[in-house]
Amino acid sequence: MGSLRSVVLAGGGTGGHIYPLLAFADALRRHFPEVRITTLGSPKGMENDLIPPAGYDLRVIPAFQLPRSINLNLLRTPDRMYKSAHAAGKILDEVQADVVVGFGGYVSVPAYLAAWRRELPIVIHEVNVPPGVANRMGMKFTKNIAVGFPSQPKAAESLRDARVVGVPLRTAIARMDRAALRPQALQHFGLRPDLPVLFVSGGSSGARTINLAVAAAAKKITHAGIQVLHVQGGRNDPFEVPSDLPVPYVVVPYLSDMQLGYAAADLMLCRGGAITVAETTAIGMPAIYVPYPHSNQEQKRNALPVVESGGGLLVDNAELTPEWIERTVIPLARDPQRLAAMGQAAGAYGRRDGDEALLDFVCEAVGRR
Repeated sequence: MGSLRSVVLAGGGTGGHIYPLLAFADALRRHFPEVRITTLGSPKGMENDLIPPAGYDLRVIPAFQLPRSINLNLLRTPDRMYKSAHAAGKILDEVQADVVVGFGGYVSVPAYLAAWRRELPIVIHEVNVPPGVANRMGMKFTKNIAVGFPSQPKAAESLRDARVVGVPLRTAIARMDRAALRPQALQHFGLRPDLPVLFVSGGSSGARTINLAVAAAAKKITHAGIQVLHVQGGRNDPFEVPSDLPVPYVVVPYLSDMQLGYAAADLMLCRGGAITVAETTAIGMPAIYVPYPHSNQEQKRNALPVVESGGGLLVDNAELTPEWIERTVIPLARDPQRLAAMGQAAGAYGRRDGDEALLDFVCEAVGRR
């Protein structure tokens, strides 16, 4: 690896862009303790809650929603985009950036434009198919495209020549030993060591369909001897869980230490966001994926290759009913051999070194300039 003096990271809006950015920043700091790391964010995104507490310099620049297709509308917003790119450029000059690494979200576009004007290397990390609109635009300025999953280059023409590096994950998850952490995790949540645990989480904002279906099946699940650890999710209304259940059903509003949830669990029921899929497969967690229905189906595309490799199941949001849980989830949670085989298949698909592999790629890009 060459040496990096100053790196600007751009990505914001949702956790799917920010968590990989933070994991990559940690890898940068491990390998280059003296490196200057500057992150670009927008005024309203989740980055304001996540990046400063992680100890990184966050600079806020104006970011604007882009038209869904790259067309003349983009040229009609030049004054706004010029202002954003100008603000990004001032920061790149001030910190004497060597490279811009973008993770998507609208705030990446002004960073890509400013870097391109300065002939600075640009590296783009993309986890979805099709790529997000910000990264699609960035791809006009650079050939340095990295992706999170081996299925992506085959699924999108624009990613055909991308380097598969994996998704940078927090070291607490990437390096976790589930079996070793399990006793502590069970104790932390007040769960019994002698019964299986179903871990339910709809991502950082939660998923109402999942919450209601599992809560409605609570009696059947717990009477079958299955414990539940249920993350409600930040933006979700509370739901009723019966009080007289025979085994623990633990509801937590939000879980920042996801590794404890993973360590306690035998099976997970979750959405199909790219970060969730990257984490479950990295640690070999058997999972039932319920893709978010109101989008261009990228969550289904994220989860499908895992399911095809034997690492999980896929169920449509509309089909996730208490009856489906009774028929499908209960027998699976009580079948340790099948869970072990699924976990092994998931682990073979996933990878734990996304942060290091992306860092190698960034160093190569900088070395080529």
